[in-house]
Amino acid sequence: MLKSFVSYATLQTPPTVRRNASLNSLARTALQSPPTSAYVHLPFCRKRCHYCDFPILALGTRAATEDSGDDDPRITDYVHLICREIQATRDPDPDDPPLQTVYFGGGTPSLVPPKLVLSIVDALRGKFGVRSDVEMSIEMDPGTFDARKMRELVGVVGVNRVSLGVQAFQDEILRGCGRGHGLREVYEALEIVRGCGGLGNWSLDLISSLPYQTLEMWEESLRLAVEALPTHVSVYDLQVEQGTKFGALYTPGEFPLPSDAQSAEFYTMASKTLTGAGYEHYEISSYCKEGYQSKHNQTYWENKPFYGFGLGAASYIGGMRFSRPRKMKEYMGFVQDLENGLLLLDHNHKESIDYKDVAMDVVMLSLRTARGLDVKSYKESFGDTLVIFLCEKFKPYVESGHVIALDEERRTLSVDEFSSLLSNAEKLDKVEGVAFIRLSDPEGFLLSNELISMAFEVVSP
Repeated sequence: MLKSFVSYATLQTPPTVRRNASLNSLARTALQSPPTSAYVHLPFCRKRCHYCDFPILALGTRAATEDSGDDDPRITDYVHLICREIQATRDPDPDDPPLQTVYFGGGTPSLVPPKLVLSIVDALRGKFGVRSDVEMSIEMDPGTFDARKMRELVGVVGVNRVSLGVQAFQDEILRGCGRGHGLREVYEALEIVRGCGGLGNWSLDLISSLPYQTLEMWEESLRLAVEALPTHVSVYDLQVEQGTKFGALYTPGEFPLPSDAQSAEFYTMASKTLTGAGYEHYEISSYCKEGYQSKHNQTYWENKPFYGFGLGAASYIGGMRFSRPRKMKEYMGFVQDLENGLLLLDHNHKESIDYKDVAMDVVMLSLRTARGLDVKSYKESFGDTLVIFLCEKFKPYVESGHVIALDEERRTLSVDEFSSLLSNAEKLDKVEGVAFIRLSDPEGFLLSNELISMAFEVVSP
């Protein structure tokens, strides 16, 4: 997203990612662990937002809190299709653990009647089992639910975490994005969520770098988000995707979109405001109060396997990623093929896994987090040589402060300490003393795309 301000040297001889016969730590997690998380895609929206390229089905602007969804065949038929996919999925092994997280994403899942959401939960429980202390999350948009629906989702379905798509606190920005709600619906939704007994864990979502958005508007949105007292805040930087209305209207970096420097100001302001309000910046886009990290999203960032169900949903099982069709007709055919035994989406095909992909996934996902890359686990899985080359690649950024190296106690290593340890590693072909590598906040996170791309050059030249 942002340009690099530090030059770096090109390595002469990239290492080879080894296929470790006795899989360790990170690789074993990706390849051998059974999934304990499930993502379910509920694609229904009132209309498509101008920045959205997700697979959705627009129901019309009248679809909201009334019970019309109970009889809408577009919803009921799709939910039935989801349950068929779940049922046709390979049975877990008898000793596999039950699901620890379930996430309903969209689309706007809050448009789906609670009893239909419950039918999906029942299907998941019958197939995989669901822990009694499961984290069950659902995305909700202002104006698509009332207090009764909220109570049913929490008290009957078992939802215990909500992700509320506010996105902005200015009517003109919301209209410009094509959102289906305004500021009045935002405050109504906040009142409902905060007043729902049994729901103590909820996230508020914001988007920065929107068209015509000013720093003053962004500062106001951050302030009002903090005043709303969510346990979690997600801050996403707008990505202009081809095929969207924004993609047709705007060019990234050109007015009315912000420049790269202005986007960096938005990001820095969010980091300082939210951490100053007591939120931990535990992932590039995620902030939380102590103990309120998104357990489901940590499944992704820790490169753990997960199930995916529904239109366009991705799964990650046995080190292999698979995305379902994004169009309804093709998805219906996919489910039919799955039921007829024509598709095998299991985790018994490790011979076809590209270990470079696993190594790259671990780097990319780890560097998105405040914890960073666990160097010890990484070298156990993929070899000392690869870690040495990664450290060499990142050395100029350690010197500039964009990358931070830490020891076993998570003490930050000075530039001289890091250089000395790297020099010894190059002589001994063995990394000692560097336990974690992470990006600094916010400077390193701002260069995350480039720094991760550089790591990819090492892992898969």
